[in-house]
Amino acid sequence: MNEDNEKASMDKIYVLDTNVVIHDPQAIYAYPKDLVVIPITVIEETDQFKKGLDEKSRNARQFSRILDGLRKQNSLSKGVKLKNGGMLQVSLAHEMKSDVNDILITDVNDNLILGTAYKFKQNNPDKEVIMVSKDANVRIKADAIGLKAINYEAEAINFEELYTGVLKKEVSGKQVDDFKKQAEVKNTFGLSCYNQFLLLYEKDKFKHHVIAKYHKDEDMVKPLQFYKGEPIWGIKALNPEQEAAFDILLDDSVKIVSLIGIAGTGKTLLALAAGLQKTIQEEKYTKLIVTRPIFPLGKDIGYLPGSKKEKYNPWMQPIYDNMEILLQSRESEGDRKEKGKFGRKKTSSLDEFLDYGFIELEPLTYIRGRSLPDQFMIVDEAQNLSPHEMKTIITRAGDRTKVVLTGDPYQIDIPYLDSESNGLSVVVDKFKDERLSGHVTLVKGERSVLAEMAAKYL
Repeated sequence: MNEDNEKASMDKIYVLDTNVVIHDPQAIYAYPKDLVVIPITVIEETDQFKKGLDEKSRNARQFSRILDGLRKQNSLSKGVKLKNGGMLQVSLAHEMKSDVNDILITDVNDNLILGTAYKFKQNNPDKEVIMVSKDANVRIKADAIGLKAINYEAEAINFEELYTGVLKKEVSGKQVDDFKKQAEVKNTFGLSCYNQFLLLYEKDKFKHHVIAKYHKDEDMVKPLQFYKGEPIWGIKALNPEQEAAFDILLDDSVKIVSLIGIAGTGKTLLALAAGLQKTIQEEKYTKLIVTRPIFPLGKDIGYLPGSKKEKYNPWMQPIYDNMEILLQSRESEGDRKEKGKFGRKKTSSLDEFLDYGFIELEPLTYIRGRSLPDQFMIVDEAQNLSPHEMKTIITRAGDRTKVVLTGDPYQIDIPYLDSESNGLSVVVDKFKDERLSGHVTLVKGERSVLAEMAAKYL
């Protein structure tokens, strides 16, 4: 069967926008048994990204290498068979009929790409031609000229049904009290995932509750083993979800922990407190690494005067603030009274821990390529990572390293990511039934009443 016959046998035709291949260089393999079309304008646009050092540039170079490898099989303009049963074609066509040409300005790259899709629609009236773009405006324009358009969501999950890590059951007060008296209970609650938690609470008396952990191998529910209510680096859990979070953060057998919650729910503070406890107090890990994306992820900090630390301080300041809270919370009330309101701290300062090498604060730009064994690693604002970037970060973890991901999927700063396609949500969904993984969704703001109101209503 020649290329023309093979293309004719394809069920659908997908035309990919530049932002799709920059987001995922493997996107051409997402549509098996279909024809995937790459407009020549996409090749020209990806060429502009190739020289940079950020994630987009790396993806652009990888996409070019993939096409170059396929080119050796056959002419890309005629069509190349893909390993998943589909076909790939690079198209030069982007002419449009005069009626559509009046709508779209044809010297705009987005419109040239749309023109290619429109041309394929004209030439293949019996096939479904679909424009794939992560840009909402491109999808709107495609719809305006009669083209079907979809978002690229190869890794997307249903955020409304995202695993929370805590199964809540409303029971009577007597059942709560009876449960507290037992060392273990048979799972009759529908728990199904490793390291899942069960929260039983009395109606209208939410403070009257008990939270326990599911042990899947035994199919039993047992009291929390690692968090018993005592302060962790001066911080105590203020609600059941925080109790559950502390329990898996302090459990060395759980190698990857994800914490999701709106602003003020304490996800970063809990992670830092557990990291300090495990690294400084218990010496279970050699170093606490705290990192977060610099927006946009992977961008160089810039050719500005000053040291690396001085350059990334504005992005890392929230981490410094939380660290200072935790270090101050370790001081006794007597010390605070003795030194006065503006006195110097008597306890070890953050700078001292940084100088000794116990704590390392790094933007994600400098994590790539490293191997991090025997370390407690916190990735803050993880919702701003794509699934591919998340994979890159997690694969840095060496032997005995624990990775903690914190973030709020409703607060995403990166274009073309949303609550359902970001790396944090995907990790929660994909890892939920893994023995080494644990997750808790924090729901109650504890920063202040005002902060909780702002998170809820604004």
